[in-house]
Amino acid sequence: MRILFVLIVITLLAHSFTSCKSSTTGPLTFCDTTCNNDSLKFVGTHSLKPYIFISFKDCNPDTVTWSYTGMGVNRKMAFEEMVGSGVKLNESYIRSVFNDTSYAWLLFNDCNYGRGYYLKIPFNKTSSIGRSGRAINGLDPKYSIDQSLVAYTDRGNLFVEEMITGKKAMMTFGKELDIDLDDLHATIDSVNITTGRIWAKVKIDDEWKELEKNITLQ
Repeated sequence: MRILFVLIVITLLAHSFTSCKSSTTGPLTFCDTTCNNDSLKFVGTHSLKPYIFISFKDCNPDTVTWSYTGMGVNRKMAFEEMVGSGVKLNESYIRSVFNDTSYAWLLFNDCNYGRGYYLKIPFNKTSSIGRSGRAINGLDPKYSIDQSLVAYTDRGNLFVEEMITGKKAMMTFGKELDIDLDDLHATIDSVNITTGRIWAKVKIDDEWKELEKNITLQ
């Protein structure tokens, strides 16, 4: 009886450990999604101190506020209105580029799947926001992109834009691809983009191909 009791206790402990382990482990995410309600603030180097402020609610990005000294108004917009629902942010996977008091870029990746986004936020009272959920950001370790550039795809081409000057270039894939933007690496494995060259490893017709093009931003 004593041996039987010990075996029962061991079995129960093993089951308890297994249940606990399975409940606390889930699918791998692109970056840490631990609950964080600390706001994020980005400030430009211009003397009028342009800034972008992202507040959080219930662990999720809630409101984006932006302005600068003398603008006369604080513009605000719900984060979901800008990019949709369910996006998780981590301060290590978001960066800003300010063009004085004209506008600022926010580049970030969703921590759930790694999907890349950008926002181009104007510092005036009326201009609309530029936005994309098809960004290819250098925040992803497999994507090497010059810090002055933003890159994105329309599924048939790869575009690059110099964030301060607005000059652009592109490279075609030769056809429209069935790209899952929440699993971008399944089609665009890696890129290396400079101001003079685009290189990408892309799956086309179930075959990995290396595409390359010398570019001139204009």
